[in-house]
Amino acid sequence: MPSLEATFRHLEITELLRREGQVHVGKLASRFGVSAVTVRADLEYLESKGLLRRTRGGAVPPEVKRFELPLEESRQVFSKEKTRIGNYAAGLVQDGETIILDVGGTTTEMAKAFSPSLRNVVVVTNALNIALLLESHPGVSVIVTGGTLRPLQHSLVNPYGGLLLKDINADKVFLGCNGVHPKKGFTNTNLQEAEIKRAMLEAAREAIVLADHSKLMQVAAARIAPLERATLLVTDHKAPATDLERIRQGGLEVVAV
Repeated sequence: MPSLEATFRHLEITELLRREGQVHVGKLASRFGVSAVTVRADLEYLESKGLLRRTRGGAVPPEVKRFELPLEESRQVFSKEKTRIGNYAAGLVQDGETIILDVGGTTTEMAKAFSPSLRNVVVVTNALNIALLLESHPGVSVIVTGGTLRPLQHSLVNPYGGLLLKDINADKVFLGCNGVHPKKGFTNTNLQEAEIKRAMLEAAREAIVLADHSKLMQVAAARIAPLERATLLVTDHKAPATDLERIRQGGLEVVAV
C-alpha cells in the first residue's frame, strides 16, 4: 500500500493529467521535490491501476477511469475540503427529519459535524463507521440498512443491501460519488455501491450530492443518475469556475464552500 505522501502525489498527478493532458517526469520531480526514480515508480504504480499510460519521459491519460482508495486513505485526500463540505451539509439537517447518509469520507465528516442540539433526527446509513459515530448522539436514531459488508469502504451492499431502502420515505439523502459530469451525470467506481446509491435516491424526496473538486468532470464506471436527479451539489472552493459553470448549465444548483 502506498504511503500517505505517495497517495497525495498520485492524486495530484491524476489531477494534472485531467487538466493538462500529459505529465513529464522532470517537471513532476521538481514539483514534488523528489527524484526522477520516485516519479517513475509513481507512474508505474498508477499505470498498474489503469490511471494513466506511460510514455517516453512522462505519461498521458488512459482509456479507463480512476481507481478506488480504501476509506481510511480517501478520507485523508483533500481532507480540509471534505471537512468544509461536511460542515456545510451538516447545517442542512433539521430537527425531525429522516435522512439517508451514504458511505464515504465526506459524509463521515458531515456526521462528525452534526450539531449537538439536533433533536428527533433519524439517520439511515449503509456506512458502519457513520453508524458508530452517531450512536452516542442524543438527538439521533440510527438505522443501518443491512446487507453484505464491503470491507474496503466499511459499507453494506447487495445482496440484501437495498431491501430496507424500499420501505423508507426520507426527507433528504446525502450522497457521495466518484464522478460528476454534465452529460454522464453522477458516477461511481464500484458497481455494488452504485446500486445502493440508486436505491437511496429513490427513497428520498431531496438529493444532495457531496463531492470535492477532484470529482468534477470525472466519469467512473457505474452510472448512478443524471444531474437533474439531484437537488444540490456541494463542492469546495478549489473547483475551477469553468467546471462549476458547465455543471450549472446542466441544470444543477451548486454551492462551493
